[in-house]
Amino acid sequence: MSAPVTLRLQPTADDHRIARYAAAAIALSVVEAAIPSPLPGVKPGLANIITLIVLARHGWRDAVWVTLLRVFAGSLVLGQFLAPGFFLSLAGSLASLVVLGAALHLPQRWFGPVSQSLLAAFAHIAGQLVLARLWLVPHDGLFYLVPFFALAALAFGLANGLATAKILAGDGIKATAHAACAPESSACDD
Repeated sequence: MSAPVTLRLQPTADDHRIARYAAAAIALSVVEAAIPSPLPGVKPGLANIITLIVLARHGWRDAVWVTLLRVFAGSLVLGQFLAPGFFLSLAGSLASLVVLGAALHLPQRWFGPVSQSLLAAFAHIAGQLVLARLWLVPHDGLFYLVPFFALAALAFGLANGLATAKILAGDGIKATAHAACAPESSACDD
């Protein structure tokens, strides 16, 4: 008879960092769930500020981890796991992550936290509306709500982007991102 095998997982510093950001995003999601909404599905998306901060500080891979942990753990905390709201949140988050990944390849000079936030907000709404149309409301009347959702995406995307830019400016992230640029290089000019 062989001895039992013990498997030990050692969390890394990256794991701890991602867990802290995810915890902050989950806390913001819980706070946001308590805010009354004039239209179902219209929320400020406060946790997206955390995603944008992680994207700027640590890259897309970490932003994906934080966002997916927030969606899954947040739905468990709020008792919505596998409910329609969970799938809508997941669809919106996946769409916004894809758009944020593509936005990283755009010129940094014109596409910073505010424009990334706006792109992510519109992608989030689009992902939710596509899923809602295909699964929950199989009727084109759903698209009459698009102007309201677009207005909310514009307002909240702008507010979250400005908040993110303010936070990142406070910790000097822009200067850090350009510190590696050679002084004679024009590729990093703002």
